[in-house]
Amino acid sequence: MEQSRPFSDSQSLLEKADEVWALSTKADLLEAFEGHPEIGNVSSLREKYRNTEKLAGHEQSGVNTANEDTLQVLAQGNNDYKDKFGFIFIVCATGKSAEEMLQLLQQRLPNSRNEELENAAEEQRKITQIRLKKLLEEKA
Repeated sequence: MEQSRPFSDSQSLLEKADEVWALSTKADLLEAFEGHPEIGNVSSLREKYRNTEKLAGHEQSGVNTANEDTLQVLAQGNNDYKDKFGFIFIVCATGKSAEEMLQLLQQRLPNSRNEELENAAEEQRKITQIRLKKLLEEKA
């Protein structure tokens, strides 16, 4: 991305981000996933993204209003997912309730590891696009 600078407009930046992401290797994806907070793990979210609170702080806001039972099942689902696939459950949480995220997690658990690498990569791509747009809005 850096080598492509300067960008003529915001659309060029967003398109280049998608191009670069599409070239990611499996190792690249797994490295990116490691830097992502676990859905429902609010303390992890705060710790990892203290300096990007404006960007990431509200992405999981649907979890903040969830009941305790949903949070517990979501936490267990996250553990099951990580045990099965070797990386955390990645979902673009913006606008989703904890119940919706739990439903998505449960739908994806039966998938193969390769399917989940693709699913998680697409969700991370969406998250990156949202964060880039937020950065652009802050600069404007």
